[in-house]
Amino acid sequence: MKLQFLGATREVTGSKHLITTKSGLKILLDCGMYQGKGLETDAMNRDLGFNPSEIDYLILSHAHIDHSGLIPYIYKNGFRGTVVCTPATRDLCAIMLADAGRIQEQDTQTFNKKRKAQGLDPVEPIYDEQDAQACMSCFISVPYHKKFNIEGEVTVEFYDAGHILGSALVYLEIKDGRRKIKLGFTGDIGRYDKQILKDPEPFPQVDYLIMESTYGDRLHESIQDAEQELLMAVLDTCTKKKGKLIIPSFAIGRAQEIIYALDRLENAKLLPDIDVFVDSPLSVSATNIMRLHTECFNKEIAEYCQTDPDPFGFDRLHYIQSVMESKQLNIRHKPCVIIAASGMMEAGRVKHHLANHIDNPSTTVLCVGYCEPSTLGAKIMRGDETVSIFGIPHKVRAELRRIDSLSGHGDYEEMIRYISCQDQRKLKNIFVVHGEEETQKHFADTLRSRGWKNITIPAFRDEVEI
Repeated sequence: MKLQFLGATREVTGSKHLITTKSGLKILLDCGMYQGKGLETDAMNRDLGFNPSEIDYLILSHAHIDHSGLIPYIYKNGFRGTVVCTPATRDLCAIMLADAGRIQEQDTQTFNKKRKAQGLDPVEPIYDEQDAQACMSCFISVPYHKKFNIEGEVTVEFYDAGHILGSALVYLEIKDGRRKIKLGFTGDIGRYDKQILKDPEPFPQVDYLIMESTYGDRLHESIQDAEQELLMAVLDTCTKKKGKLIIPSFAIGRAQEIIYALDRLENAKLLPDIDVFVDSPLSVSATNIMRLHTECFNKEIAEYCQTDPDPFGFDRLHYIQSVMESKQLNIRHKPCVIIAASGMMEAGRVKHHLANHIDNPSTTVLCVGYCEPSTLGAKIMRGDETVSIFGIPHKVRAELRRIDSLSGHGDYEEMIRYISCQDQRKLKNIFVVHGEEETQKHFADTLRSRGWKNITIPAFRDEVEI
């Protein structure tokens, strides 16, 4: 059996790993989009390293675009296989991929205006909203712990990874002649003791493990401190400075965690008398999907819902859909909280809010997740004095805050805790993916120091026989 690494190798985005069985069956683990490198990502995303029409099955760990975002592209280019994922992942992909298609169309229109002015031919978007809607016909959903058989040769089983709604570790049993190979793919590993989702759960013993390493060189603060830190950011910005608290947030998972934390603060009568705006149509849709999939909730929020049936809504919380309402927030003078996508500040409505407010000392930008090093979010949070937004330089005068404990990715101690269900003597190799190269080296060294052997950091397009 051959395993080829076609994305998220020595970097964080673009998750894609191709299995070719002895009989020639081709199974793709994830089909993620590269993000955060400007125009460079377009060429990277178009260069797949495989023929889409030859892929028989695509097994999807979760709905984040760096794991699912190229499914419409491979559909456009001939993929007609089956996408296997959890029910919540399928529901999220239905809205997220369509949103990504719209963004591709809009970005290409803007880019083509510049090309026309330069006398250059227009370019086509990598895919559009119609492609995204069409590819959903390939999806089937399989609940956690239910085995799915692929042509009598492979069985697939999902285990809750605790990262976002529907996220899963992929457990595969693959017949290879007389051998049976047990392969695990973590997707992204969540944190323990979160406010909404269940903890990452143990999974069966594997021979080989493909493992993420996003935070393989750092430790998070306690999740229990996040709510208090969020409250202090609200009080300091909206009450003391009379300004706006802008929270760039991923629309899936992080936005709902922030909303839930604010709902708890409101119920505890700790939140000041201010309005909170969720300015992201995708977040609105994702929140509705989260309301449908309470099977993913932990006991704490289930008990909370006994007294508050809607943990994602309170009187001064407003969900914004229209562009006009979004623009009104930029001319609003009253203190408020604005939660808007995207989390890395590279796209979406948050860029407009930053362009209008980042030079104002009464504004606070609160970062609540990972920013790939080349993104606008990383440049702002590392303290660049001036940043370019929509091609216009802006002085960074806003106060900058960070709450790392809200990250959806486990730190290195949590990731090691996650794989403690595995017998080190039986695990033949760990392939470390989905992390910056120096982070991966640190994580690999940490694993070795804890007794784990045979750690490999694959390079792009590396192939291994297992």
